[in-house]
Formats: sequence, C-alpha cells, structure tokens
Amino acid sequence: MSDPRDRLAGRVSRETLERLDAYAALLRKWNRRINLVARSTVDDLWRRHILDSAQFANHAPPHLQRWVDIGSGAGLPGLIVAICLRETHPAARVSLVEKDERKAAFLAEAIASLDIDADVLCFRLAPQIQPPFEANFDVVSARALAPLAELLALAAPLLAPGGLCILAKGRNSAAEIEEAVRHWRMNLISVDSETERDSVILKVEGLQRV
Repeated sequence: MSDPRDRLAGRVSRETLERLDAYAALLRKWNRRINLVARSTVDDLWRRHILDSAQFANHAPPHLQRWVDIGSGAGLPGLIVAICLRETHPAARVSLVEKDERKAAFLAEAIASLDIDADVLCFRLAPQIQPPFEANFDVVSARALAPLAELLALAAPLLAPGGLCILAKGRNSAAEIEEAVRHWRMNLISVDSETERDSVILKVEGLQRV
C-alpha cells in the first residue's frame, strides 16, 4: 500500500493537508498524557486513523448542513471529517459527542487550534435519555463504538428526516447486520474500507424500528 499521507495529499488541498498534519502532531502530544488511541497504533497513525477516518467524508451528502459523530474519542472520524468538509462542504458543521471530559478537552483544543467549524458535546448518549442538544442531524457517524443494533438505537433519535448513518464495521459486520435487521428496517449499502481488509463502511437510510 502506498504511503497513506501521500494518498490523502493527492486528494485534498494543501491547507487541508496542513490541518491534518497539525491534528496528527496534537494527537501525539496529548496521547502521551491520556489514552486517545492505542499507543501501538501511533506509528501507523495516518493509515490506521487519519486515512481510515477521512473516507467517511467521501460519503457526505451534497446538501449537508449538520453532522454528528458519536463516541468521538480522539475525533475519529469526527475531527478528520470536519477538516475535510471545510474544503468540500464549507457550510456544514460537525458536532462531536464524547462522554469523557479529558477527551472532550482534547477535542475542544483541536477545534480551536485547527480553526474548523465544529463543537464538542460532552454527554453520555443512551437510547432512553433525551440529549441536551438539538437533534435533526443530516449524518450520524461512529467508528469502533458499539455493535450495529446498539449504534442504530443511539443514532435514530438524532437523525433528521431522510438522514444518513455512516458507520465503520470490521470482520463481524455480516453477523451484526443479521442481528440488527431483527430490530430495524433500513436501506443499507456496504462499501469496502480502503484501509482495513475485511472492514466496511455501512451507509444506512430509512431507519425504522421493526
């Protein structure tokens, strides 16, 4: 596989690449103090995390206004999406939902230093709890957060009519889909991940409980 940073450099503007570089530097700095990503993955940061997250932005709908990333952690994929959307969807705003106060502090510093249109919502999402912020998001994204059926239960209250879920899943995706369709009706498209073999990006629309 070619160098992941070079792959992104061929797709985005110089300004976007500079912001991604700045994000990588900030994450490495903070990761020495708090566990934002597994330390075993830091040396492969561009492939395992940045390029892997940037592919979410490829699926942004044309008239995107509001995107929410749940369980954002180190801003993966949310912060990377926000950096990419600044170039392709300048009117869009990304919200990052993260329950851990230390990780939320990292996200807030990154947003300020990278000059991107995003905000942090420090809150623990749960299916039966009304979130203390306006929902109606055009896109809900998540990466490495929960099994698909649980993710859909978290995402459904946040979606605007006609909204889209963009979710990363690994080698157990088929089993997770099989379980999810017992509880949800949906239109689902599976796209192969460009960074991880046996992983996929799931695009879910028309979400309704069975």
